[in-house]
Amino acid sequence: MQGPQRRRTEFFRALRIFGEFIKGFRSLHFVGPCVTVFGSARFGEDHPHYQAGRRLGAELADAGFTVMTGGGPGIMEAANRGAKDVGGRSIGCNIELPHEQRHNPYLDRWITFRYFFVRKVMLVKYSYAFVALPGGFGTLDEVFETVTLIQTGKIEDFPLVLVGTEYWRPLLDFIAERLVVEGTISPGDIDRIHVTDSIEDVVNRIREVGMQQFGLTYGPRLRRRWLDKWQSDVAAPVATR
Repeated sequence: MQGPQRRRTEFFRALRIFGEFIKGFRSLHFVGPCVTVFGSARFGEDHPHYQAGRRLGAELADAGFTVMTGGGPGIMEAANRGAKDVGGRSIGCNIELPHEQRHNPYLDRWITFRYFFVRKVMLVKYSYAFVALPGGFGTLDEVFETVTLIQTGKIEDFPLVLVGTEYWRPLLDFIAERLVVEGTISPGDIDRIHVTDSIEDVVNRIREVGMQQFGLTYGPRLRRRWLDKWQSDVAAPVATR
């Protein structure tokens, strides 16, 4: 953003933004019930957080969900890689950066966006749950935007899970001991965030809420065909709402 520009410039920028939204809607409309995984781009494959992300992606895919990430390296790559390990669906919403962020190699489909806010809409719009592993400013931005959308009723009360109790404890202590105490959020707002170290707990919670609260059911088991990369050997949840 560079402040106010000529009206003609602003008009064509608005058209470009609209075009990005249409590209995202057309590309992601049929990807199926997703779970979006947030996390740092800076962890290599030997790091425990990367390994946790890979296990998470595999477990989510085994449960029939499409795994969606920001499409980059680190935790994003790990979750996409885990989904691919078990033949699941793997989606990435990448972003253009001054120092180019290339999409990771474990994606069935990816879209590269120019605008962060368009990308964040896509990461939220198609998902029935959100999982955050350790990350930096970008991950915090995504976590707080998601919980704000849930708090204000702009999206449904989808599960928001943080993985890594030790990593997230100082942040949660600040929320409980400062925001709640000062009255800037309601006491019940902190309950919107679930924290765990168990990948199994994450997946069970998402599956339970998806089926009981949002009416997801399991469709017929599909077999992968060489002409159809979107079919997999797992039974995928189907939205019946």
